Amino acid sequence: MELAEFLRQTQAEVQELLNERMDMPDEPYPFPESVFTEVMMQHMSDIGMTFEPVVCHFDAKVSKANVRLSGYALSDEVDQLDMFVSLYNGSGELQSLPLSEATKAADYCLRFLTMCAEKKLSGKMDESSEAYGFATTIEAAYPSLDQVRVYVLTDRVLNAKSKQFQSREIQGKTIKLEVMDIERLYRHTSAGKPRDELVVNFEEVAGEALPCVWIPGQMAEYDYAMTVIPGEALRFIYEKYGQRILEANVRSFLQVTGKVNKGIRDTLKENPERFMAYNNGLVIVADEAHLGKTSDGSPGITWLKGMQIVNGGQTTASLYFTKKKDKGVDLSSVRVPAKLIVLRSSDSDSEDSLVRNISKYANSQNKVNDSDLEAHHELHKQLEHYANTTYCPDGVSRWFYERSAGSYRTLLIREGNTPAKKKALQKAIPTSRKVTKPDMAKFLNIWDQKPAVVSQGAQKNFLKFMATLPEFCWESGKETPTLDDYKRVIAKGILFKAATKLIRPKFQAFQANITAYTLALVSLKLGDRMNLDMIWNNQDISNHLKEQISIWSVEVQKYLHGSSSGRMISEWAKNPKCWDYIQAVQYSDPIDGIPECN
Repeated sequence: MELAEFLRQTQAEVQELLNERMDMPDEPYPFPESVFTEVMMQHMSDIGMTFEPVVCHFDAKVSKANVRLSGYALSDEVDQLDMFVSLYNGSGELQSLPLSEATKAADYCLRFLTMCAEKKLSGKMDESSEAYGFATTIEAAYPSLDQVRVYVLTDRVLNAKSKQFQSREIQGKTIKLEVMDIERLYRHTSAGKPRDELVVNFEEVAGEALPCVWIPGQMAEYDYAMTVIPGEALRFIYEKYGQRILEANVRSFLQVTGKVNKGIRDTLKENPERFMAYNNGLVIVADEAHLGKTSDGSPGITWLKGMQIVNGGQTTASLYFTKKKDKGVDLSSVRVPAKLIVLRSSDSDSEDSLVRNISKYANSQNKVNDSDLEAHHELHKQLEHYANTTYCPDGVSRWFYERSAGSYRTLLIREGNTPAKKKALQKAIPTSRKVTKPDMAKFLNIWDQKPAVVSQGAQKNFLKFMATLPEFCWESGKETPTLDDYKRVIAKGILFKAATKLIRPKFQAFQANITAYTLALVSLKLGDRMNLDMIWNNQDISNHLKEQISIWSVEVQKYLHGSSSGRMISEWAKNPKCWDYIQAVQYSDPIDGIPECN
C-alpha cells in the first residue's frame, strides 16, 4: 500500500465513524477533528507507541493565551504521559503541513502542560469540562512523571526533515515534542524503513569498535553480522535519539510493569553480568556499516548509518529507564547481543519490503495477553461450542465467542472466500455480535457488582474473574455453564452494549466507568427480578429499561464526581471504596412497567 492509498483509507475510517455517530440518536455532533484524533491515537496504541488513549477536547484562551488539548494517554502508574493535539485537514489528497503551524499547535498543548505543572489551570476551568479531571490529575502527579511526550497529530505531511522538535524543559522535566503525521503513521503501520538518517559512531559511544562476526552477503540483498553492544552505550544511544532509533519497530517501549520489562529491570539490578545470557538481544538494520579493528586487533564495527532497532525496543528503553530511575544501577558489565543486517539493495521498494518483513518476523513473538493463555480452559471451549451451535431466536443469526485471539477474522477468511459469502457471513455474525474472553468477564463481573474490578482494565479484570471462577455462581446453579447460562451471558452483553450506546452521548468523559457502575447498580436494585431470558429472546432491552438506565446513569455520574475528591474518575473508579460509596447513597425509585422485571 502506498502513502496516498493509506491516507485515503484513514480518511475513510474517519468518515465511517462520523457516519456511525451521526446515525446515533441523541449523540452530540461528532466533530471530525475529534474523530480523527480517536483514529490516530488508536492506531498508535495498537502498534504499542502509547497507552490506552482518551479523546479529551479542550480549546480555550486562559489568561489571554491559547491552550489546546485533543487527547491523552496515561500509564497505569501515572508516571508516563502522552498528550496529543490535532491538526485535521480532511483532504483525500496528500498535502504538506508547514513547520510553523505544527510548532504553534505544539506550543498550545505545552501551555496546557505548563499551567498544570504550575497548578494554575484547573482553577480557571469549568468543572464540567471533560478536561477538568485530567488537569487536576496532572497538577497532582506532575512531580512524579518520568516521561512526558507531546504529539502533534495530522493527516498532512510535515514539511520538515525531522518529525521531532527540540525538547523543552518544564520545571526540571524534559518534554519530548514529536509530530505523528500521516507519513510517519504509515511507516509505523507498515513497519517500513524510515527515511531519517542516523549515524552512530561506536568508537565514540562505546570507546572502541564493536567486536563482530561478519558474513558478507555475496549473493544476497544484505550483509550480516553478529555483535555485542555495551549496555551503557545502548542506554546513551536511546537517550540521544529516543524514539527515532526505534522508528521501524512495530512496538515502542511503554513501561516496566509488564513481566518481560520487569525481568529486564530485575536482571540489571541484581545480575547485570548475566544479562547477555538471559536476553534474546536486538535485531538491527542499517543502510551502511564501516568495519575497523577492536583494541585486540579483531574485526569490529566502527559506525552504522541509518541504524534502526527493529526488534529489542523494550530491552533498549528498559536500560535507559532503569538507570534513570535508579542511579545506583551499574551498566558497565552489561552486554547486549545483537544481530545486524546491512542493506545492500539499490531498489528502494525492494529494500522497504525487506525491512518490513524483517520487522514483521523479528517481532513475531508479539505480546501474548494473559487472556490468550487461558484459551484452552474448559469454560471457553464450552462457551465457544454453545456460540457455534446456537442460533438467535430469528433462526438465522448467531453470536461469536472468540476463544482464540483473531479467530473471528480467521473465520471470515476461511469461510468468506467470495465477496457474496463474506457479506452473508458478516450479516449472520456481525462484529457487533463478537464477544471476546475479556468481554465475557466484563459482562459477568459487572452483573456480579464488581465495577471497581472492571474499571481496572480488560486484562486485569479477566485475570481476576478467572481466579475466582471456582467460586463463581452460574445462573443455573451448576458448576459449569449450561446452554441457558450461555444465553444469559449474551443477555448481559446485550444489556451492556445497549447501556453503552445510551450513556456514551450523555457524558463528555469517563463513559466506560459510568456504564460499569450504572449496570452494577441495575444488578443491585433489579437483578433478583431481572428476566435475562427475555433479553435473549428479544435480542434487545425494552424502552422502559433503557429509560431506567438513562435516569440512574445521571445520578451515578453525579455521585462519582462528588465522591472523587478531585481525583480523575477513571482512577477513583478502580478503588473498591468507590463502589462502597456508590451503592450506599440514595437513588430515585425504579420506574414502573419495566417488562424485564415483571
